[in-house]
Amino acid sequence: KQTLLPLLREETSSFIFPCKPALQRPERQYMVMELLRCIPLLLFLLFVCGLDHFIFSILSIIQHHSFIEYSYQTSHHLSVNVMGASLMAELLRSTIGALNTSFDTQMETSNFACLPQPTGMTRQQYLNTCLPLGVLALLCLAQVYPFRLRRAIAAFFFPKREKTRVLFLYNKLLRQRRNFLYLQRGRVARQAQQPPGLGTLLLQWCRRRWPWLRRCLRQRCTLCGTPETPRHQPCPNPDCSASYCESCW
Repeated sequence: KQTLLPLLREETSSFIFPCKPALQRPERQYMVMELLRCIPLLLFLLFVCGLDHFIFSILSIIQHHSFIEYSYQTSHHLSVNVMGASLMAELLRSTIGALNTSFDTQMETSNFACLPQPTGMTRQQYLNTCLPLGVLALLCLAQVYPFRLRRAIAAFFFPKREKTRVLFLYNKLLRQRRNFLYLQRGRVARQAQQPPGLGTLLLQWCRRRWPWLRRCLRQRCTLCGTPETPRHQPCPNPDCSASYCESCW
């Protein structure tokens, strides 16, 4: 609860608040990991679609440039003429005359039946192929909101376990704050031992010379780096120009 342990600015980014509609930092990290897992599927899908288009292009080129058509045409005429009016001539005309034939042959053929008949995928088919991956990406973006209900469901069925978890979190935050204060004290002490730079000295001189410039030349909190506000507390040491926000102070 906020009245029991108000969170600092650095601590707020590590928690998930269920009532906030915006995606928060831990959720964004998990969401990015889930989206990265979709990249192999996307690459595989692009490879399959590219391979399909490549094979279709090759088969289409073979179909258009390997077509061969054959045309065969022949004529055959046989005519036997027996001259004369004798009995032998009549007999020969009746027997050999049956051999008189005449026919014309014309045949056209091609290798069309042996050529490939490729059929390319339409835009709608490509869209239907990529649609499941798009739905999967949308689920990766929307799954953070149902995941917020896990703690509430677990707390409803296991209230004693929920109290244990809250107590553990409370003690963990106290330990982190103690360690954070110890580390920040050392950092501020090392920073104070270093001589201020030319830009820092010029900024301090301008702030003392023209107090109305403080609205433009605002300092930042020494610990968290938030811009200066009226609630910021300056260091009581007159030789120190450090400023702290209300929570860090």
